[in-house]
Amino acid sequence: MKLYHHPLSGHSHRARLLVSLLGLPHELVEVDLKAGAHKSPEFLTLNPFGQVPVLDDAGVVIADSNAILVYLAKKAGRTDWLPEDPRGAAAVQRWLSVAAGEVAYGPAAARLITVFGAPYNADEVITRAHALLEKLQNRLSGQDWLVGERPTIADVAIYSYVARAPEGNVDLSGYPAVNAFLRRVEALPGFVPFAQTPVGLAA
Repeated sequence: MKLYHHPLSGHSHRARLLVSLLGLPHELVEVDLKAGAHKSPEFLTLNPFGQVPVLDDAGVVIADSNAILVYLAKKAGRTDWLPEDPRGAAAVQRWLSVAAGEVAYGPAAARLITVFGAPYNADEVITRAHALLEKLQNRLSGQDWLVGERPTIADVAIYSYVARAPEGNVDLSGYPAVNAFLRRVEALPGFVPFAQTPVGLAA
């Protein structure tokens, strides 16, 4: 099992985090984004969208970080990480959609400005990030995990960009339940940290 990734990509970190939490044997293959390796003909055969991460499991190629999370949980037969009952599966999917939507256009976009020089409107994406953090704060004020009583791939999908939100000038200090959630994820056996960049509020 090969995981094509970049250490500063939160999408890559989601996949790397789950494969480690599940204890699945894997090889990390770093893709040099700065050199444009993700746009090379070889890489585009793996993912025509030219994005990391990509999982190659003995010829079964899965692109998209959330799709990889689903694949890994199913591959490992871990219904604790991805419930199979209709209600639990739907609840997890709801948060995967948040990861692909509100997270991507909020804290992830804010971090893209400072880490990669993306041409987003900082005020706009930081405002979106705080709107999401308020919802997470409310959700996590009465429970430890986003879905049910134990961690699922929903928590993995949300963690990375929220944990590094300060790099995008998004202040987490006003969200104690969110910070407690981040510490719970970091305490899980097999946790691997997301690389830190000294930019924004993390400078």
